[in-house]
Amino acid sequence: MSTDRDVTKQDNKQKNILIRILLAVLKVLAVAVETVLLVAAVLYAVMFLLTKGPSKSARDLFVMSVRETSAIGFLADWFLTEDEIAQIEASKNEEVYYAPTDTSLITINTVPEPDLLTGPQADAWGLVDDDGDGVIIEEIHGKGYSGFMMVVLDPSRVIMGCVPESLGRRGYTVAEMAEHYDAVAAINAGGFEDPDGRGNGSRPDSLIVFKGTPYFAFNGMGSGFVGIDDQYILHAGLKTLDEVMDANIQYGVCFGPVLVSNGEITPEGSLSSGLNPRTAIGQRSDGAILMLVIDGRQVISLGATFRDIAEIMVRYGAVNACNLDGGSSTLMWYNGKYINNCASVIGIRPVPSTFIVLKEGVTP
Repeated sequence: MSTDRDVTKQDNKQKNILIRILLAVLKVLAVAVETVLLVAAVLYAVMFLLTKGPSKSARDLFVMSVRETSAIGFLADWFLTEDEIAQIEASKNEEVYYAPTDTSLITINTVPEPDLLTGPQADAWGLVDDDGDGVIIEEIHGKGYSGFMMVVLDPSRVIMGCVPESLGRRGYTVAEMAEHYDAVAAINAGGFEDPDGRGNGSRPDSLIVFKGTPYFAFNGMGSGFVGIDDQYILHAGLKTLDEVMDANIQYGVCFGPVLVSNGEITPEGSLSSGLNPRTAIGQRSDGAILMLVIDGRQVISLGATFRDIAEIMVRYGAVNACNLDGGSSTLMWYNGKYINNCASVIGIRPVPSTFIVLKEGVTP
């Protein structure tokens, strides 16, 4: 039979256990807070050295990297004045004239059937369509970045994924857009209005063209238009709506900058940028469409510059190529899943436009 003394002893024992647990939790929290403060202090010190240190190129790279995203663009304001930031951005933005796309440089080739005896053969760029589905995926690795290149051998399978009746009301994730069209693959495309990072991905921030019809032309042309005409040729660098209509563009978006024009990499001044996730589209001389995504804002892949992705495009045979919306929007979806890593801390975001790859034999 228990006594009052036994009950009191038991209560004290339970209290001591609770106190020990509470002290342990407080200790863990204290360590966590100290760690966060230490990391914040280190990051602040690194950013201070980048902006105030002796390396002008490091300062410019930091400023261009953070200013390319609405989420962390304010970091540059901590260390530099508005005038200093404006001078850096102005020195990196060079107005470039793009010659009209020379369509004679593109000859749409019929994708050959694999030889029953020898199997799939390497093309002129050394790529092999092993499974015969007309889509080749290559891993991309560079100094400080990684990603994927998708080569779509038949350009007639590539259209812009968009739901015109939803524009201004709701956006679609890249996966949702691909599923809407029962597509094989998709990447994000044009930019969208995103006030304070709260946009729903429904309103394009510049012109888009879907099935030959322009939408949101009143928002302008951005810094680079890229579109596919009725002959499946990709144009990069059109400047006005009239030029877009005259070229019979069926699917297109604005973003930029143009990376490659008529086989030549765009001049250095217009390709100055920071390190960020990137998405781009291009076309080879045989008509194959190139779709590129580069991961960023990760330990294993900080991101790429415009110059980096332009050089990748040329390496894969691009005659024309253009940068698309990047950052937290950069995603590539293939055969039912995302194959790259999303940089967004709030999850995959909806967008108003994508470029998608239809199943073989499907008519847009």
